[in-house]
Amino acid sequence: MQNEFNLDIEQNFDSEESRSTLYGIAMNLMKGYIDVYLKLVNETKGFALVEPKHTQEYEQKLIILTGINSNLNPINSTADDVVQEWQRRQAIIFDVEASITKGVYIKLRAVCKELINELRQVTNNFQVFDAKYIHNNPRMLPIFQRLINVRSKSELKKKIGNVSDNAISKPAAKKLSELLNSEETNQNIDNQEILQGLETTLEGIVRDLVGRVLLESIVATALDEANVPYKREKEYKYLEGVIYNFRSDFVVPDENEPKAFIEVRKSSSRHASLYAKDKMFSAINWKGKNKDILAILIVDGEWTAETLRIMANVFDYVVPIKAVSSVASSISQYLQGDKSKLKWVIDFSIKPANEEVTDQEK
Repeated sequence: MQNEFNLDIEQNFDSEESRSTLYGIAMNLMKGYIDVYLKLVNETKGFALVEPKHTQEYEQKLIILTGINSNLNPINSTADDVVQEWQRRQAIIFDVEASITKGVYIKLRAVCKELINELRQVTNNFQVFDAKYIHNNPRMLPIFQRLINVRSKSELKKKIGNVSDNAISKPAAKKLSELLNSEETNQNIDNQEILQGLETTLEGIVRDLVGRVLLESIVATALDEANVPYKREKEYKYLEGVIYNFRSDFVVPDENEPKAFIEVRKSSSRHASLYAKDKMFSAINWKGKNKDILAILIVDGEWTAETLRIMANVFDYVVPIKAVSSVASSISQYLQGDKSKLKWVIDFSIKPANEEVTDQEK
């Protein structure tokens, strides 16, 4: 039997505290699955050709089977089983988010079980909660909340003050200890009940990471592999436009001499039209100011065919997240002088009404 994905959760974090939290563990797990996913994208040419050599490890099987919404178990499925399953379900749109996050959920649930068992031992089966232990183990906060049936941060704040799974002050730990040692604690709760109560917490963590990390991390990795210089949204002030100055998700190579900007957006069919208008206006705003800039939109989710078609009349590239490596290659070629990569030039200017209009502009 193949082992579950085992990442070193001690890396890539600024402190011991952040590494030990559920959020920190989830962050590192997601980065690991993103790396496996990107390698698969390159080796299978965007999942266009999956072969047994691509489905040897548990993580590879899990990503592929989840991406095509298969019920096969990656633990006891052979490499040939996975390839055959892919062959018969090729028409199904590959679900990038699910393929990466499923493994994160599996590992997080296992971590939660370990934390619950540890807490049972330390507290004599939820009988005695020491304030010092609580202060030194803020990572247990989600379980503490479940035991006293406090489901929101605002409610917890009213009871003990500001706390987090990174830090619980000594006064707050004392208050929490009193609550946990009181009748408010459900000492007879079983592990399954606690785990069910933690599901909302896990979903919130993973949902936040999808928005903050997943898609943009895939793009950043592809750009790095293509040796394309870039700045991410938080790393620069703004990209100048005709109407307003704002930041794109990525600017290449920087905001001073921009040659490309990249917007990354996941959508549902219900919101596709709204997102399309927003992204097209941003593209017109930036391309109108920067005549030789590539406009690139990386999409995921259930975009409608019509909105994608319309956006392709403004953006130079509108591609699914699984094709990001090919786009990174095109950007690299553009930076090296291949002008054929630029598809649209937008002439857009705003002038005062009383300014004289030249014959050329007529």
